[in-house]
This record gives sequence, C-alpha cells and structure tokens, in this order.
Amino acid sequence: MNPLVSRRQWLGGSLLLPAALPAMLPAPALFAQEEGQQKAGSVPVAGARALPDRQDFPIEGTTYLDNGSQHPISMGARQALQTYLARRALEPDAPPYHLDGDGIRAKFARLINADADEIAFVQSTTAGEQLLLHALGIPASSAHIVTDTLHFFGSFPLYEGLAEQGCDVTWLKPVDGRIRLEDMKRAIRKDTRLVALSLVSTYNGFQHDLKAVCDLAHAQGALVYADIIHAAGCVPLDVRASGVDFAACASYKWLMGDFGLGFLYVRKDRQDQLKRTQFGYYGIGSFVSHSYPLDPPGEAVADYSFQKNATGWFSFGTYSHMGAVLLDYSLDYLLATGVDRIQAHVQPMIRRLKEELPKRGFEVVTPPEAATPIITCVYEDAATKLRPRLEAAGIKITTSRNRFRVTPSVHNDMDDIDRLLKALA
Repeated sequence: MNPLVSRRQWLGGSLLLPAALPAMLPAPALFAQEEGQQKAGSVPVAGARALPDRQDFPIEGTTYLDNGSQHPISMGARQALQTYLARRALEPDAPPYHLDGDGIRAKFARLINADADEIAFVQSTTAGEQLLLHALGIPASSAHIVTDTLHFFGSFPLYEGLAEQGCDVTWLKPVDGRIRLEDMKRAIRKDTRLVALSLVSTYNGFQHDLKAVCDLAHAQGALVYADIIHAAGCVPLDVRASGVDFAACASYKWLMGDFGLGFLYVRKDRQDQLKRTQFGYYGIGSFVSHSYPLDPPGEAVADYSFQKNATGWFSFGTYSHMGAVLLDYSLDYLLATGVDRIQAHVQPMIRRLKEELPKRGFEVVTPPEAATPIITCVYEDAATKLRPRLEAAGIKITTSRNRFRVTPSVHNDMDDIDRLLKALA
C-alpha cells in the first residue's frame, strides 16, 4: 500500500487493484509496499561505538544524567526522521523511505533473544500490560495475582483496581531495597494466575532474578509478566533463557526512541492460552470483502483470519511511524554497540555514586549489587531543595518529591559524575 493511501480509501474500495490480483490476499501482501520493501534513504549505523559516544549524542550546555526518564535522540536517528518527514511532506527531491515494521520487530526480538513472531507493536508499556491482562481473562476470572511495590508505580492503580473487581492481589514489599525470593516463593500459590513485576525497578534500580521467579511461578502453574522498560537496551536481557511468559516496554527510555510506541513480547507457546479481545486490521492475516462492487459473493460481509503470532493477537490499529523510524536506527545502534558494553561503560559511574553519595549525607536506596544504570537516594523535598541548584549548574537528573535518581548512559563519562557530585556537595 502506498503510504499516502488512507485506510479508508483501501477499505472503501477507492484504491483500484489489478484485475489479476487474487480475491483473497494475505495481509503481508496488502501491506508490502508500506512495510515490506527494502528501505531507501535510511541512515546507516557504523560499527560498535567508542564510549562515551559524543559523536551521535553531541549534548552541549547540559550535563544530562536523566536518561532513565527519557533518553536523548541520537543524531543518526534524527537524520533518519528528517528523511522520513521530507518524504511525508512530498518534497520533490526527498529520497524514498519505506518503513519495515517486520524488520523493526525482528531487531527488537534479537535484542532480547526472542523470535520476531513473538513481538507486537503497542502504544506503551502500560498499554501492553493491560492488553495482556484482558487477553488472559483478568479480572473476569477473579484471579490471584502476585506483584510488588517495586513494580512501576503507574501500575499500582491497575492492580488495586483489579482487586476492587474481585481479583485477589498479593503485594510484596521490599526489604533493604530488594524483593526477596523467599517472599515471592511464599506468595505464589497453586491458584496463582499471574506474577507481575518490573524486571528493573524504576524506583531504585533493583533487578529481579527473572529466571528464579519464573521457575517458582511455573512450578505452581502461574504465568509471569515483566515490565522491561528499564532493562531492554541497558542491561543484557534473554527472555528465552529466563522463561518469562510476557514482557512489555516503551521506546523513549533506553531504546533511544520516542513516546507513543513500544513492544509486547508474547511467548509463542503461551499464545494459545489467550482470549481475543481486540479486532484490528493490522493483525489480519488474510481478508476478502463481500460488501463492495465487484467483490466476490459471500454470505458474510467479509472473510478474514488473523495472523498466528503476537501481531495477530495485539496489533489492532495504526502505530507511530515517526517512532518506528527512530527505532529503526536506534535498535541498529544498540545491536552494533552491544548492551553488555553499554552496561560495562555505565557501571563505574554508578559505583562511584554509590561510594560518594553516602559521604555527602545522602541515603542510597539502590542495592549495592544492582548492575543497572539507576541509582536513587531518598531526600526529603528533593524537587524543592535540589532542582534549582542543579538547574543553575546545568545538570539534569530526576528530582521527585522525596527522592532523586541518576541514570547515566552512553554519552556520559566520569566528568559528568564529578560535576554532579560537586553540585550536590
């Protein structure tokens, strides 16, 4: 489909197809020109980057240590987006640019060691989590759910709401900044339907032993969902080795993309346990209409089938093409650079902060052994007391009501940490 032809034109029959085209078309063929052609005009990614990478992230005037809130967009991704926008604006000299949605999903699958047909686009992490819960028949089943208070705080109302609708929700609380495996073992029962957690906590960077949690859950017949927004792209992640059943993330943090587009992972051998709650044409595998002039006759208004993969289950509408353009570049960047190298680059900065912040009177709540790019301190009225001082020093971190969080990435170095420590002194 030409990217400038609307869905309404196609469904309404105003787009004339060749007479020789079969009446029943598989959906990939219908969308081939939009997503299947080899893209042109894209920005190639060089090999593994030297870190810190100031070439693709030439950030000036600010010491930016807030990558866990939203990661800066790289120069390469920005150039790719400009090429795409020139095409969308019908500039006469714009190079062609065709999105390859299947290819982008395949790149993300490689990043987390999944198969491409286990990946679907979703609007956000929260959208993925809620779509999954509905597909599992929750809350209609009055399920027992185990979760914890280091899960994303935006999911607190979700599970509290499910409890109000009849689900039995067990909340685990951290001890010394960690969710203990023995507490998880005690909480999971024979009737537990789902364990829901954030693999890496947005609050303090604690990282679950995901395989151990999955082993405990599966031994009792329960399934496991992981929010991986603070894992994918910054810590090595192997969903297959972990055994996790479902996972979701957005792309504006460590995937170096933008708001409005993310991924949902659905393990292949769990897909037959789902109930279809969404019916959208992006998940269609084949379609033939019996409703428009010259359509073949049929008893129904249309004959159709859905793809037998994660996209068939959960892709029910259009997704952000601008977000996809950014991901097309940034996923190449992450795969070429290597998540293990990114983690190794960041850890000396995190260790330094873990050593120095307590000397300055700050209470670190990130576990000492956590190898994530997040360090959090409890500090009363942090936003009021610290934000003006940091802004005056040209430093950006997360400052919340009673805590602050530092999240370095590929473009940061120890000089950035020194500037932060000086400003906090």
